[in-house]
Amino acid sequence: SAVSKSPEVPFSSDAYRISAASRGKELRLTLAPLGPGEPQDLVFRFGMSGSFRLCPVTQLPRHAHLRFLTRENPPRALCFVDARRFGSWRLGDAWQPGRGPCVLSEYQAFRENVLKNLEDKAFDKPICEALLNQKFFNGIGNYLRAEILYRLKIPPFEKSRTVLEALKDQEQARRKKNPSLTLSKKLKLMRENPDLLELCHTVPMEVISAEKKLFDTDDLDNYVAFKNWLQCYLVPGMSSLRDHNGRTIWFQGEPGPMAPKGQASHKKCAQMKADPKAPIPKVTTHASKWHPRAAVKPPKPAAEKVADRPKKGCARERKKATTAPALSKPEVLVKARRSRRTTVRRGRGEAGRP
Repeated sequence: SAVSKSPEVPFSSDAYRISAASRGKELRLTLAPLGPGEPQDLVFRFGMSGSFRLCPVTQLPRHAHLRFLTRENPPRALCFVDARRFGSWRLGDAWQPGRGPCVLSEYQAFRENVLKNLEDKAFDKPICEALLNQKFFNGIGNYLRAEILYRLKIPPFEKSRTVLEALKDQEQARRKKNPSLTLSKKLKLMRENPDLLELCHTVPMEVISAEKKLFDTDDLDNYVAFKNWLQCYLVPGMSSLRDHNGRTIWFQGEPGPMAPKGQASHKKCAQMKADPKAPIPKVTTHASKWHPRAAVKPPKPAAEKVADRPKKGCARERKKATTAPALSKPEVLVKARRSRRTTVRRGRGEAGRP
């Protein structure tokens, strides 16, 4: 795609096979020629809206930034689609440096990486912000962190180290109490009493192993199934706040001691109801469209009248609106001159200065 900022792919082959492997929030594609030639690796990051879609060549989606054609007749295209263009790809097979073990495919290494590095300054932050740090939680995103914290009733703005050190103590006590636990018993305990790190593995697995492809946005049934699966994120009745990075976190109950100051918690209403005190929307009729004076308008309070933009040709009202505030003499003259200039422009049919 001409608008994509990602590099050109130096690969050409009449017949090749595509295979893929994922790790955290990254996906690696390998293009392997069926004849002579060297394979080409690409590592993708999806951003907020990136996805792959297989469709007929005659029905290519908008924002299909990279296309792989099949040998069928008529052919289809496997497209990397990204409407917001936050996604990208890199040449080569190397995963992005600085990302920790995958929460899905490398769970044990992921768990050890977190618990062994609790002195890191990343854990000085609230737990909701630490969960988005891909150095330790590779694969966890905005909706997953909300679902994980909600299930454990952990305030999102509790200090990360406080939450995770408790897990470390629990794990050590469990090992002392049952030093000879088999793997099956450990899995059973994990399912019955999961901790935060275990939910970082099992919650995304619920999405992946669901019968429906929950993220297929073209299928309305699948989207509804995903909405029904959510327990906290965007769910009516839940509260929300912006964290210190500007990302919205959804939660229930108290936000926690490290919540940003000067920010009120917002609740998503369960149902939009008509407010009897709400102003009646203005309806433009045929008469009012062509004859503005024919439109019936309720009288405005004096304070609003001063603040509103003056009507065309009403010089007296314009002077009142200008001189109402207690301003110094030079400022009054400047505003009066601007008002006259605006009137002249409008008389000529020109737009005023924004």
